[in-house]
Amino acid sequence: MIDILAALVPIFCVIILGTLLRYLNFPGDAFWPLSARLVYFVLFPALLVNTLAPADLSNAAVLPLGLSAILAVMTIAVGLVLIKLVVPLESRAFTSIFQGAIRHNTYVGLAAAASLFGPPGVALTAILLAFIIPLVNVLCVSALSYYNAETKVSLIGVIKSMAKNPLILACAVGIGLNLTGLGLPLGSGEVLAILSRAALPLGLLIVGAGLNLGSITQSTPAILFSSGLKLILYPWLIASGCTWLGVTGDALAIAVLFGSLPTATSAYILAIELGGDARLMAAIITGQTLFAAATMPLVLIWLT
Repeated sequence: MIDILAALVPIFCVIILGTLLRYLNFPGDAFWPLSARLVYFVLFPALLVNTLAPADLSNAAVLPLGLSAILAVMTIAVGLVLIKLVVPLESRAFTSIFQGAIRHNTYVGLAAAASLFGPPGVALTAILLAFIIPLVNVLCVSALSYYNAETKVSLIGVIKSMAKNPLILACAVGIGLNLTGLGLPLGSGEVLAILSRAALPLGLLIVGAGLNLGSITQSTPAILFSSGLKLILYPWLIASGCTWLGVTGDALAIAVLFGSLPTATSAYILAIELGGDARLMAAIITGQTLFAAATMPLVLIWLT
């Protein structure tokens, strides 16, 4: 318990610092969106490539971990669609609950994995992201398109969007370099390592700066429902899948950690772009991030 708290508390302290800096308007409102673009398009992809290119993909836990995460995502996604058939949820609000239940905050996840498990944990978490990011993007874009009559996105549009996603591209490059045996040639590893070291602290500050504390008093049932699905049910499902497939030890703990992450801040941007309930999405992101400070260590103790 103490070791888990010691690893996770500093991460949430950095997030809180980001919130405080935004409240104090330091270094200014223009800084945060520009920094987010830098992290999303440069620093975070560098971290993923730097982690995946030398990773041990022969680890026997890799495929079971990926399959467990996919099964957990699909179970919640299908379950929500079935609930929508019998419960009169407003469609735009439903898409925010849907995103909140299956997306993952990768900044928090990789920072927590690094703190708890070191480079091997970061590598396995990055591999999980490679399995899940494309699937989650397809599901969320499809849900927003289907349930929002004003915005329709074609399958071709979804594929094009994924093909330009820097995180998906970084995973593909990192795994490609690994499988071909090229690794990180021509000293590129040092360059990527420097960029990687900046990704997580700046990413956590951005997460904190993006929280909207005033929003969590609104739509409390939706926030609690999505948080229960994402922070409690999801890690239980992925832990059950891992147990069924024989995953144990640190690999199981990494899977549970991944499952217990709050939803991604990028869900807010997608809600704006595709006509979802952006206000509710902001409230869900804020609520889940705050709740996760308590639920993540508890879930890790419970399920590992």
